[in-house]
Amino acid sequence: MKENLRLSTLGKTWIFDFDGTLVEHNGYKEGADRWLPGAKEFLQNIPAEDYVLILTAREEEAREMTEAFLKQEGIRYNDIKFQMPMGERILLNDSKPSGLKMSYSVECKRNEGLLGLSTEIDESL
Repeated sequence: MKENLRLSTLGKTWIFDFDGTLVEHNGYKEGADRWLPGAKEFLQNIPAEDYVLILTAREEEAREMTEAFLKQEGIRYNDIKFQMPMGERILLNDSKPSGLKMSYSVECKRNEGLLGLSTEIDESL
């Protein structure tokens, strides 16, 4: 994946799917979670003032194990939601009068990770 997001200096809300996007899909069912290429590094580079929400279809019983993995790996996040529906994830947002793009959608191929996804802060936005 090669994608560059041009972002403003404003604080952001990041929403991530977990299995198949950040970690190997269903890896936890086969013994342990494993990071996909670039995922851990991408998460670690999100500014502390930004909000990070992780969504997963994992059952509630996997909460303790999943949160322990994230803590052990030093991943900061604000919230994680379990038992999310497996269908489409739909984000609706308003536009700014300035023309600032207020929503992005990046669809990653399952288990390929975030390698090649980059961000740049554009002071003019």
